Amino acid sequence: MVNQKIMEYAKALDQKSRERRRDFHRFPETAWMEMRTSAIIAKTLTELGYEVLTGKEVCLNEARMGLPSPEELKAHGERVLSQGVPENYLTDEMKQGFTGVIGILCCGDGPVVALRFDIDALGLIEKEGEEHRPWKEGFSSQNPGMMHACGHDGHGAIGLGTAEVLMKIREHLHGTVKLIFQPGEEGARGARAIVAHGHLDDVDYFVGTHVAPDNGPDDGNVTPGTWGSLATSKYDAYFYGQAAHAGGFPEEGRSAIVAAANAVLNLTAIPRHSKGASRINVGVIQGGTGRNVVPDYAKIQFEIRGATNEINDYMEQQAKKICLGAGEMTGCRCEMKLQGASESLHSDEDFLEKIAEIIGRDLPHLQISSCKNAKNWGSEDISLMMNRVQEHGGKAVYMRSMTHMASAQHTREFDFDEHVLTEGIETFAVIVWELMKKDC
Repeated sequence: MVNQKIMEYAKALDQKSRERRRDFHRFPETAWMEMRTSAIIAKTLTELGYEVLTGKEVCLNEARMGLPSPEELKAHGERVLSQGVPENYLTDEMKQGFTGVIGILCCGDGPVVALRFDIDALGLIEKEGEEHRPWKEGFSSQNPGMMHACGHDGHGAIGLGTAEVLMKIREHLHGTVKLIFQPGEEGARGARAIVAHGHLDDVDYFVGTHVAPDNGPDDGNVTPGTWGSLATSKYDAYFYGQAAHAGGFPEEGRSAIVAAANAVLNLTAIPRHSKGASRINVGVIQGGTGRNVVPDYAKIQFEIRGATNEINDYMEQQAKKICLGAGEMTGCRCEMKLQGASESLHSDEDFLEKIAEIIGRDLPHLQISSCKNAKNWGSEDISLMMNRVQEHGGKAVYMRSMTHMASAQHTREFDFDEHVLTEGIETFAVIVWELMKKDC
């Protein structure tokens, strides 16, 4: 039975998967700087025999958002050279922020199945101390201000393990598998550039997952579908005024900080929409050079969210009016830059039921959550990939893979039980096999 072989292969990879996860955890990389991570993935997939796309073949340049500065990219590119990066796979395009990898396995005629694994880290300083397992066991972050605090290190390891298992059972498959290792999920920056490149346009079935806490609403090992992720838009707003001596000639100045402050107060006062939940948060405000200088520059960073694309669009239009108006009313100029965005999502009911059936039959040691289609919180740019597949008649699901966590995600203390790596590999592999097996 192929499912038995899949379980055997996945279990045989258990130690390697843990080592891969810990290596990614030790050298985390934030959005568009996943250079070492991408090079390792590209090397592994190439050696396994996949067709491998990297650099500008993965992400469309004009669709990338929220890029680091050229100086940041250059400094990180130099840093990774001392961190065991396979140099032959660290391309000039990766050093320019064209990160992410797609591995393609062609097995003749049949459906196109895409699997997505996000690989970026967060901008956090990881906790130190004996009570934090990564620190105690020597795999905590070596890159200051970067940390895998959401589980994407595990997603990358699951993706590579899945790649190995699928290559071992390729004789039982027909069709094409695309393994998408996505950069820049945090901040909703990376999926748009992959979608814009056309990589989802021929996909019949799309599957993604995220590790999730086992003490939350999910009561199984796998939740086959989620829905309700909030649509979101992330903006930086820049205010340009006129500097002046605050005591001598204040009337000649135009305060950019006053403009920014007006924007902040009025953004929080946007009337909420009657058709569903909405969110707005101003997370950063910066500006000024001294207490006796009318400031000529200020910047705010904010995000809006909505239960639907319609509600998010409403919040976005209101936010634009407020920021531009705050600049105009204070004699300043406002420029806005979109740094990230995603849409609301839903998993196809018939497809998630099929996945629940597959897992229940082929992986009986895994329990399906009693709620097979759980409400998702936050925002996720996997929605852009799912929506593109669904637009042309394909099927898509976004699963959850449960595991014990040391703390909430996006915190300095985050860590998870690595048993979920083998379970994730098994889950992806049996789904692909059932969708692509030659006797179906």
